[in-house]
Amino acid sequence: MTERKPPGVDFESWVDKQIRDADARGEFADLPGAGKPLPGEVDSTYDELWWVKRKMAREGFSVLPPTLALRKEAEDALEAAAGAPSERVVRRIVEEINVKIRDVMFKPPPGPPLGLKPYDVEEVVRQWREGRAER
Repeated sequence: MTERKPPGVDFESWVDKQIRDADARGEFADLPGAGKPLPGEVDSTYDELWWVKRKMAREGFSVLPPTLALRKEAEDALEAAAGAPSERVVRRIVEEINVKIRDVMFKPPPGPPLGLKPYDVEEVVRQWREGRAER
């Protein structure tokens, strides 16, 4: 644990002294990337959140506005409905996503507009039947 700043010592000079002492002890000797420039694109404009974006990519984490996430979920739901094993499952999938779409229609979250309306369950079931007949 670091020691407390002594009274009467300028904060900046106290921090500088701690850094110099740690450097003298070799605590910065084997840091990854030491002596190398920070990774990034050479001719890109500066983005102050570059490190957040890089960490999110490294961790496999992404954040979409709620409406965009729901658009993706709705698209995935239609794909799941098309490959569903029974009409009952198709109806359940479409009804579940319709509940979420209606919630967003009546209580819009921040972000871009949803641009979706609930799916016609009977139309999705009809398309599912036609898709199954073709197979």
